[in-house]
Amino acid sequence: MNVAAGDTAPDFELPDQDGNPVSLSSLRGQPVLLYFYPRDETPGCTIQAQHIRDSWSDFTDAGVAVLGVSPDTVDSHRSFCDNHDLPHTLLADPDHEVMEAYGAWGEKTLYGRTSIGPIRSSVLIDAEGTVVKVWKRAQAKAHAERALKAISQLL
Repeated sequence: MNVAAGDTAPDFELPDQDGNPVSLSSLRGQPVLLYFYPRDETPGCTIQAQHIRDSWSDFTDAGVAVLGVSPDTVDSHRSFCDNHDLPHTLLADPDHEVMEAYGAWGEKTLYGRTSIGPIRSSVLIDAEGTVVKVWKRAQAKAHAERALKAISQLL
């Protein structure tokens, strides 16, 4: 399934970097930036997470919950957060069920090689649970800036 602007965001529950369950429905009442990334500690994913960290006050001032999702484990997420002082929540989706529901798992081509796996993408969800913006191929370096611009238009 792929989500599009105007859709109701599919609900889910996944463990965070501390093993605590987090559901999308528990965050109703505030906007949510849900971003999908391939793997902890890889160059692009680290840059993306650090840019969110470095813009953290802008996200919190806007009242936005930021959730990063990858197929990594809870322990890997904990280490990633600790190594880079990440303030936002990372969710473990090792079976990639949520990634598939949001269209963030599938065929991709890198350096001429096609494979199946995580697709760096993001979804902005409003306080009522409606998808307002989808980035199908998010860019690691520009992600935080583009998300904040979309958030400013939402508020």
